[in-house]
Amino acid sequence: MQNSEAMALAAALLATAGELTQRINDGVVARGFEGRPAYGFAFVRLTPDGATVTDLATHLGVTKQAASQLVDELVRKGYAERRPHPDDARARLIVLTERGRACMRAAEEAAAEAVGEWVERLGEGEVRALRDRLARIAPYGPLRPVW
Repeated sequence: MQNSEAMALAAALLATAGELTQRINDGVVARGFEGRPAYGFAFVRLTPDGATVTDLATHLGVTKQAASQLVDELVRKGYAERRPHPDDARARLIVLTERGRACMRAAEEAAAEAVGEWVERLGEGEVRALRDRLARIAPYGPLRPVW
């Protein structure tokens, strides 16, 4: 593959990822939840059993201070709560509330709508093939933003 072709593919993937992130966030907001894309990346780490601020910072690739500020925001908006950590008396476990879980469901619905439009354009078989091919090259590890 020539450099220009590689760059065109990279640009298409980045544009698609950006558009999908925005569509999911817009869908979440349209369903009555206040938020920003960073919430979704945090929710992925907090599901299903919670995480510490340190765990969340590592997952998001940010400082503990930045993760702590995000947790404060999530708690203030009712998406998460702090609980005593079952194994470490010094740590607090951050877990999603029912409102946080409802927001995750709203994100799943918005993602399904966006992908549904891809199915309309490409057909279900092509979208499944795209998913399978991307899964073969996608990095393994946390789903997190690239700041």
